[in-house]
Amino acid sequence: MQAGTRKENGRVRSERLIQLKAVGKDYRQPNGQSIKIIENIDLDLFTGEIVALLGPSGSGKSTLMRMIAGLIPVSSGQVLYRNRPLVGLNPGVAIVFQNAALYPWLTVLENVELGLKAKGELPDARRQKALRMIDVIGLDGFENAYPKELSGGMRQRVGFARALSVEPELLCMDEPFSALDVLTAENLRFELLDLWLERRIPTQAILIVTHGIEEAVTLADRIMVLGRNPGRIRADLKVTLPHYRDRKSPEFQALVDQVYKILTQPDLIPEPLSLSPATPEQAEPTVSKKYQSLPGVRIGSIAGLLELLEDRSGEDLYRLAGELSLEVDEILPIVEAAKLLDFVRLTEGDISLTTTGQQFVVSGTDDRKALVRQQLLNHIRTVQQIYQLLRAKQNGRIPEELVLDILEHHFSPQEAQAQLKTVMDWGRYAELYGYDQPAGEIFLEVAEPEPVEEVAL
Repeated sequence: MQAGTRKENGRVRSERLIQLKAVGKDYRQPNGQSIKIIENIDLDLFTGEIVALLGPSGSGKSTLMRMIAGLIPVSSGQVLYRNRPLVGLNPGVAIVFQNAALYPWLTVLENVELGLKAKGELPDARRQKALRMIDVIGLDGFENAYPKELSGGMRQRVGFARALSVEPELLCMDEPFSALDVLTAENLRFELLDLWLERRIPTQAILIVTHGIEEAVTLADRIMVLGRNPGRIRADLKVTLPHYRDRKSPEFQALVDQVYKILTQPDLIPEPLSLSPATPEQAEPTVSKKYQSLPGVRIGSIAGLLELLEDRSGEDLYRLAGELSLEVDEILPIVEAAKLLDFVRLTEGDISLTTTGQQFVVSGTDDRKALVRQQLLNHIRTVQQIYQLLRAKQNGRIPEELVLDILEHHFSPQEAQAQLKTVMDWGRYAELYGYDQPAGEIFLEVAEPEPVEEVAL
């Protein structure tokens, strides 16, 4: 074996295929303000490995993948493909999307040929390549079928065949199994792994965007965990377990728990990043202060989580998610909201009720509202700002546009709208303020809650 190479899972990892240097992405708003989506990303992708991008919604996973593919330009930094700056579309990349995105008026064969046709392949050559990949992906006999005649899993196979037929060096997959039922997704996931391990597909590396922690640990040789607001790499975790991996093994469970620990502490910057337990001598993580991004969940969902935890102490979050059949993107927003309101605490991947959370569970409706009201005023900056603005007005009313203007200094217009909706839902539940829809105004609901520490507007 040549110097500088090493073997992992039966493949030689030796060449840097993609390199990202201090890559950032921001979007300029109509008011001239720039909103950062991704910031200062350094990332290397090598041949012979599967890399999973994992992170909460809004962390820029799909944006990062699209910049690697050249579908959207970077705002800062540089993307290199085989040590050369990428200009335009990346010729070595093909993408499989969440939705197969097939043309309904074309047959399976014609859909698979599209990428080859775009590359200028001659009809006979592209037909042979398309037929070969249709056979490899398990669609032999369906060449002349139309998408409407296929199941969801078969349509996604067509998407895989179309991407692989152009023989990409890097196969990018943007949540390719999330739209499928559990059994179909599991079968397709392992069939793809079979093709990869048996080297029956031409691709040299795979990059998969996923919100499933188990999926990432099952497939990947490396897991990149992203944070959000703006998107940044929080951890680069190497997975050394050999394929095929036993999900019930202690080693597998430990990896899943470690990823959960990182994802459930969004305000912490873990240093150093490792899959091994930290030694006592290591410094405590530092806290990155930033404007809060509120998860879009209802108080009722938070209440349901708290009630579930009533008789449990130190419940493992990964096992709780499995018990509820929830993916990470489904349970983490609820957990994050409960943590923001100081109803739960997270310790090494375990979740338990705080004293306030325990008080909430045993309280009646009115007392629950009072508790939420006090927690909002104590912990949620946007609520504090709205409340201060309302108190400062003689009539106790402010236009919602004023709050949106404040939020748009920290979020994109779309996200600012989502943040306003969440903060209104929470505040109205707590009977802290109300909303006059015809006038587009927020109005003070209660006269004098407990005093709240003032914050800068």
